[in-house]
Amino acid sequence: MADQSYQPTLSQLRAFVAVAEYRHFGTAAARLSVSQPTLSQSLAALENGLGVQLIERSTRRVLVTPAGERLLGQAKVILEAADGFVATAAGVGDRLAGPLRIGLIPTVAPYVLPALLPALREEMPALEPQVIEDQTARLLEALRVGALDVAVLALPSGVSGLVDIPLYTEDFVMVVPEGHALAGRTDVSPQMLDALPLLLLDEGHCLRDQTLDLCRSVDAHPVAGDTRATSLSTVVQCVAGGLGVTLVPESAVQVETGRGPLATARFAAPAPGRTIGLVFRSSSARADGYAQLAGLLTKTASVGAPA
Repeated sequence: MADQSYQPTLSQLRAFVAVAEYRHFGTAAARLSVSQPTLSQSLAALENGLGVQLIERSTRRVLVTPAGERLLGQAKVILEAADGFVATAAGVGDRLAGPLRIGLIPTVAPYVLPALLPALREEMPALEPQVIEDQTARLLEALRVGALDVAVLALPSGVSGLVDIPLYTEDFVMVVPEGHALAGRTDVSPQMLDALPLLLLDEGHCLRDQTLDLCRSVDAHPVAGDTRATSLSTVVQCVAGGLGVTLVPESAVQVETGRGPLATARFAAPAPGRTIGLVFRSSSARADGYAQLAGLLTKTASVGAPA
């Protein structure tokens, strides 16, 4: 039986929501940046205080009990309200302040953070940014369950309950080995990808999916070998080593092509590309502050014109 005087803590509610959403204690703990024992203790304290089993555990799987399903929605509402309360108290109607968990995809983070973080210190000194780099699907899930506040990724997010703010649009540029037949050209067509040895990021990266979608749209069939990597830098270095060619976003060109015998080939207009945006929950009370953050991201993004 529940103790009528019991008051759950926000940490306990966050533990419950994270485990319910991820169905995995290790993943939930990582998303909340706590240890797994701490997460388990928080959940156990919540269940003991309520006198209700919320999560059914076994060695093979994690299930949400019927009682847990009934209470999950209310737990999410409470956490969202608490976050909004803190945000309002910090005066974020004018400026963002306090901790802010920012997720970025790997093909954006290295190229926007060098300018963004100093700008945040200069223009939003009360903000405490926490950076999380991850693939799109995991960032969106973390946003949905409240483990992230905002994310910077390729639009559209395609998830209900989230708001997309476009930041900038950038072209895709082909990176080729120095001396390649396409090196220096500015009239490349997507059809020229046909039969080229195309190097891709590993599965789960949106740039990989965008590249393959481009190939399918023009019925190009590049030779995609077994070489794959989790970072754009590794893929580009494989290009420098003569293993193939790849596509990179404009914002990455200057950084990634300065380290090795590399050249670029640009697509004729209209060039294929992507739109990067800031994404957050539509229920958030910090929408005005996020709009200011989006403006700063747009101002500091180094998406230059072709040389």
